[in-house]
Amino acid sequence: MQDCIFCKIINREIPAEIVYETDSVLVFKDIRPAAPVHLLLIPKKHIPTFFDLEPADAALMGELQMAATEVARRLGLQNGFRLVSNTGRDAGQLVFHIHYHLLAGRELKWPPG
Repeated sequence: MQDCIFCKIINREIPAEIVYETDSVLVFKDIRPAAPVHLLLIPKKHIPTFFDLEPADAALMGELQMAATEVARRLGLQNGFRLVSNTGRDAGQLVFHIHYHLLAGRELKWPPG
C-alpha cells in the first residue's frame, strides 16, 4: 500500500528503531510508548485488518505470535508482557495494517485505568 505508514517502514522509506526482523515479520519501537517497553509487531505482508485474513495467512500470523515470544525472551521480559491488537475504527485501530502492541516493563493492571 502506497500510503501505509507501516509499509513505508518495511520499505525503509520512514525510519524506525527495529529490534527484530525476519523475512516476513518486523518488530520496532513505538514512537509514543504507553509502557516502558512498547513495541509494534507487524507482518511484512500488507493486511489491513483481521477481517482481511485468509486461510493462507495462518502461518504468517503464527510467525507473528512466535516473534512476540522471541523478542520478549531476548529482552528478558520473564515477568510477562501484554499483546494487544485493535481491529477496526470502533476498536481504536489507527493504522490499517495488522499489528500487535507488545507492552511490558511494569505491572499492567486489568482492566486498565
